[in-house]
Amino acid sequence: MSGIMENLIEDLAKLPGIGRKTAQRLAFYILQMPEKDAVSISDSIRAVKEKARFCRVCFNITESDVCRICADARRDRKKICVVEEPANILAVERTGFKGIYHVLLGALSPTDKITPDKLKIAELVERIKADSAEEVIVATNPNTKGEMTALYLKDVLSPLGVAVTRIAYGLPMGSDIEFTDEVTLRKAIEGRRKLE
Repeated sequence: MSGIMENLIEDLAKLPGIGRKTAQRLAFYILQMPEKDAVSISDSIRAVKEKARFCRVCFNITESDVCRICADARRDRKKICVVEEPANILAVERTGFKGIYHVLLGALSPTDKITPDKLKIAELVERIKADSAEEVIVATNPNTKGEMTALYLKDVLSPLGVAVTRIAYGLPMGSDIEFTDEVTLRKAIEGRRKLE
């Protein structure tokens, strides 16, 4: 195999979730695609690396000083949804949420040396004080790191007089109870609400 194809395969394999075989398939696909499409992908990657930055308010990805969500005056500034990564905002936005966001840029993990000072928690506290937020919705991932982060946020934010809530989680639509693990089922029961 040529050196340039091997280099492309190695570079594609650096992406998360892409093994060598998938990288190889992608490399050959790129080779066969129209040049303008391949150049467009290359230009998009370059533009992201050159222009993307964190919003100075919420730490979402943006090209300007403030992201489009923070700049939108129609958003409910009394509700702040806290997420681990900017990609989480895309998922929450699909639900129709109309509040604002705060990105922690990670989750607590003592084993990985990710302590509260490494996350954007101090900035969240300042925002709550400055904006008089009424509710902070903690939407960290439902795993050990996310739960640890959620509990830490509750302890830090509760004294500020803001309601600290946690997203409910449980059974996905279309699943069968008999095949659900006990942790997921327990969380679904704990997060139950009145039928309306």
